[in-house]
Amino acid sequence: MRCSIRRGIITSVGIGFLWLLVTLKTPRETEDVQNVMALKGQEDSYGKRKDVRLLEGWQNHTFQYIKTIQQRRKTWLTVGISSVPRPDQSGLLYTLVSLFRASSKIEQKRLTVLVHLAHSDLTGLRETIARISTLFSPQILSGKLLLIHAPSDAYRTTDDTRKEAHRGEFYSKRNRDHAFLMSFAAKLSEYFLLLEDNVLCAPNFITHIHWKVDTMRSDPWVLLEFSNMGFLGKLFHSRDLPLLAHFLLLFYKEKPLDRLIPHFRTLLAQKNPILCRPFLFYHRFSYYTSNDSQKATPVRKKNPYGPDNPPAAIVTDMKVFDVHFPWKAYTLDESFFWTQNVSAGNHLTVILKHPANLSRVQVLTGTIVDGKHALEKGQVELGYDPEGMPQYCTSFALLGHLLEGQVNQEIFKSMGYDVSCVRLVVKANQVGGLIIRHIFLWEENPKDMEAAQSWR
Repeated sequence: MRCSIRRGIITSVGIGFLWLLVTLKTPRETEDVQNVMALKGQEDSYGKRKDVRLLEGWQNHTFQYIKTIQQRRKTWLTVGISSVPRPDQSGLLYTLVSLFRASSKIEQKRLTVLVHLAHSDLTGLRETIARISTLFSPQILSGKLLLIHAPSDAYRTTDDTRKEAHRGEFYSKRNRDHAFLMSFAAKLSEYFLLLEDNVLCAPNFITHIHWKVDTMRSDPWVLLEFSNMGFLGKLFHSRDLPLLAHFLLLFYKEKPLDRLIPHFRTLLAQKNPILCRPFLFYHRFSYYTSNDSQKATPVRKKNPYGPDNPPAAIVTDMKVFDVHFPWKAYTLDESFFWTQNVSAGNHLTVILKHPANLSRVQVLTGTIVDGKHALEKGQVELGYDPEGMPQYCTSFALLGHLLEGQVNQEIFKSMGYDVSCVRLVVKANQVGGLIIRHIFLWEENPKDMEAAQSWR
């Protein structure tokens, strides 16, 4: 009984959103929107009064679109994306282009793409819908691409949201955005793949995922990971999505999404992560190239979730060849540093222009698709107390060891203060090529830190 009620509620929510999608119009006023997102057995309720004057222009388009959605078959895979407004507004469009271009016509028959437009500004929402509809009208009309938008009552008041932002808890809204996305996606497909709104996809990723799922049929699993970056490329059984949505709503203020998902996995009895090579998804960061000689510090658009990479110099004792220079490992584009035949003790060090308070460090080595030419044994260290000219850090502390050529480590506050160097150290001789693809650094926002301390 509850399942049928929930299905009817989701359908009614979808109907309201499809009015917005098909006509490319946003109502001037939204009246009496009610949406109580359930926790532990509570039922959702959603009601909406609609201006009768708007119905006449929408009716034919709406009924035609609903008929198409109701007749669509359940697909094998739903790709879910929750998108928020960003300085680089083309990120979501590039992601959708990459998704469909990386999939053959046969693969697309297995695919549904669900995008939650988590915009609070209706004008921006309308513009985003217009741009997507212009580029992807065939996918929308065939039901391969669905757009949804959570009503404002699904969130707390503006004042509460502002307080959370001042305290640095930006992830709380993101967690609720994804809870809504997952609730809607629960019945669309057999499996659910979570992506972000600024990524690139490997060709034929659906076939790769399908093959991996087939090989895992005899082994129970909760989560398969086709990327090691945050929550990007995480595959779930769709039957687990309602429980995951409830879990996110219970703990949305506690931790970011990429830290809640591993907890959910362990609660469902999958103790260890299952990393699936080759990795199929990676971030597409927005940046501006710089004409300055300090090419290790490009000027770029600020992405609230992307790395900061403050101004720095790059030094190394590894062999340097033409084209792929050491500083390219610190840029925010797709260039990289390539070397060969490294020895134990070799290093690549980022020396920051000014000491920084770091919250996270990510080091990526090897090729994107198959992980070749990765550093087999290495570690990342944080350096302090710079001296000399040029400066060099006099003391280092171990941050973490590389696992499959990667480090993605959050930093304890006591360790992250006044960091002057980040050093990648080779721990064993390695014959052949080595690619150091990215060194990404995230800074603590001083204003957020001060605000957080004032709330204590």
